[in-house]
Amino acid sequence: MIDRQRLATLNDREQREFVRLHPTSAAAYARADHLFGRVPMTWMNKKAGGFPIYVDRAQGNRVWDIDGIEYIDFALGDTGAMAGHSAPAVVDAITRRISTQGGLTTMLPTEDAEWVGAELTRRFGMDRWSFALTATDANRWAIRLVRALTGRSKILFHSYCYHGSVDESLIVVGPDGHGMSRPGNVGSPVDVTETSRVAEFNDLDVLERELAHGDVAAVLIEPALTNIGIVLPQPGYHEGVRALTRKYGTLLIIDETHTFSAGPGGMTKRDALEPDIVIIGKSIGGGIPTGAYGLSADFAAQALAREDLDLVDMGGVGGTLAGNPLSVAAMRATLEHVLTEDAFVTMIATATAFTEGVSAIFEKYDLPWSINQLGARAEYRFAKPYPANGTASHESADGDLEDYLHLYLANRGILLTPFHNMALMCPTTSLADVARHHEVFEAGVSELIDQ
Repeated sequence: MIDRQRLATLNDREQREFVRLHPTSAAAYARADHLFGRVPMTWMNKKAGGFPIYVDRAQGNRVWDIDGIEYIDFALGDTGAMAGHSAPAVVDAITRRISTQGGLTTMLPTEDAEWVGAELTRRFGMDRWSFALTATDANRWAIRLVRALTGRSKILFHSYCYHGSVDESLIVVGPDGHGMSRPGNVGSPVDVTETSRVAEFNDLDVLERELAHGDVAAVLIEPALTNIGIVLPQPGYHEGVRALTRKYGTLLIIDETHTFSAGPGGMTKRDALEPDIVIIGKSIGGGIPTGAYGLSADFAAQALAREDLDLVDMGGVGGTLAGNPLSVAAMRATLEHVLTEDAFVTMIATATAFTEGVSAIFEKYDLPWSINQLGARAEYRFAKPYPANGTASHESADGDLEDYLHLYLANRGILLTPFHNMALMCPTTSLADVARHHEVFEAGVSELIDQ
């Protein structure tokens, strides 16, 4: 379908246009000699244009760069800004905490923490909650807990899952059908197959094969894969996962960090899932770093009853800043006033319009591509039908094609998530914003296809 020479020519044109439009960002990147990789965090080098766009300010679903260009932002910090940038209720809460209350780092609780815990219980069903600074930290702590309580050493993951930078999760299914280290894994402390097992998403037979070894403390999963496209569960898959974990005495941890887009209680509430532990992060802080893990009452009681475990001094993950008053105030404001039931209704409807429009473009140009939606989130892959597991979704990637489409959109004022073709809606994303995306996206596709 794709003329690769035409793609290369268009990509070169868009690269040159990107450089022309962003001289101030280019200069800032060139000056960043004291930053590792010239960026504050190395993933900021995932860019299609040769250097990152430098942000000046952001509000709602809009970003302005230091060259004065305004963008409709469908990336939204790869879920971290699902509440929108600088939502007024969050800004008010953190301003109040800073200006009139103070005490940003105290290692003492605030009453907001219990409110947040109760609200997370209402949404996700877990009985006891604790906080970290990221979902990665929350996942690490959950892994330590389940190992301690089960006496088992291994954790099972889906191939090409996303759980932050958790060492154990960087395992994929290799060519022989068994686990291997994910390509590019940096500084693995041990061979990942010593700590982890792996199965493809939607494959209950292999899941059972791996659980039958009897050494898996917990299955840690996203209820839909999200960082390798949006790979949705097939009918009955989650019921099968829960049945198998119970059959083999294995705990179930569900990481809703990205799948929170499905609704106010994520896929856990929407699909009546039954985890032992829930992980959440990023978006519940409205842009302020935070993470949380929720435990069933039974599991929490078992942990607290273990006098041999130093849960006070040796148990914490996230350090002295975890659960700090600023993060907790931001979580309360986000959950109470921004990412509400009503907001999700609007966000999901907007995402549905996005999905239907992109699908219509694929059909119009007879493209063998497909798009999946998960609540307020949608993502297309260069495959049809949509891949049903992580490995197949990984194999459908096309770096040159992604770069072209991302650059084409960015050069015309639209941002997608730089890691993949994901678009996320926040409460202020409008149908007009979606229509503008479709107008530009179709123009880019048309230039690529029409000879």
